[in-house]
Amino acid sequence: MDTTARTAPAAELNGRPATAAELAPLAFAGYAHFTAVQVREGRVRGLDLHLDRLRAASVELFGRALPDDTVRDRLRSALQGGPGDLSLTATVFSDPGEFTVAGPGTGLRMLVRTGPAASGPEGPLALAAFEHERFLPEVKHVGEPAKTRLLRRAAEQGFDDAAFLDRRGRFSEASIWNLVFWDGEAVVWPKAAMLAGTTMGIVRRRLDRLGVPQRVREVRPADLPELAGAAVMNSWTPGVAVHRIGAAALPEAPSFLELLHRAYRAEPLTEI
Repeated sequence: MDTTARTAPAAELNGRPATAAELAPLAFAGYAHFTAVQVREGRVRGLDLHLDRLRAASVELFGRALPDDTVRDRLRSALQGGPGDLSLTATVFSDPGEFTVAGPGTGLRMLVRTGPAASGPEGPLALAAFEHERFLPEVKHVGEPAKTRLLRRAAEQGFDDAAFLDRRGRFSEASIWNLVFWDGEAVVWPKAAMLAGTTMGIVRRRLDRLGVPQRVREVRPADLPELAGAAVMNSWTPGVAVHRIGAAALPEAPSFLELLHRAYRAEPLTEI
């Protein structure tokens, strides 16, 4: 079967091809949540984490969730006839939409989009630091103009991307990334309210199995000079090196980056 056309962006709504009429009301809608997945050889890493994310976010936003079996059926449907390697985004929203009151028993819908596989930038990256706290940081929700605005402000200042500080001056996350640091002995995860990424979850549990020390601690700009490395990660990649945050330079840490990638590769690809 020729799957070349399927590498272009495609969308299914509730397990069938979405029409333009169905997609039009969603063009700028802002009350929904999603998860992003890199599919390799028709399989994914951390499927349980993606299902957990969608379930918990639906309960938070809508008071109910789609059954896991339904979610998996719709993911499988979107993958049928496509290439083995691709990017997938699954978005859950409710029938009433935003700026409306949803009554009991509100129906949930799921939009699954696929496109070309991605692996993220090569790096190393320079990050500008901005004070910003996301609303419902534990939910991967849509409609976040602040992240794009701060990314563009960072670029205007000569940086590659933006990192966020909470009101207490602690690093939390970056625009579309989790932050991770290396102190020379242990992997350091910042302590602050943030979205716990699925790649972050994969890496953390695999580092545990590899016996690699991990710490969760507050990290502030003043702490950066004492650290031995930094990186960002998301669904594209388990690690892109960061060589500067604000005015603070960070050392190259190739062994740290390799450790993150090795931990990620240790997670098996599983069938949806």
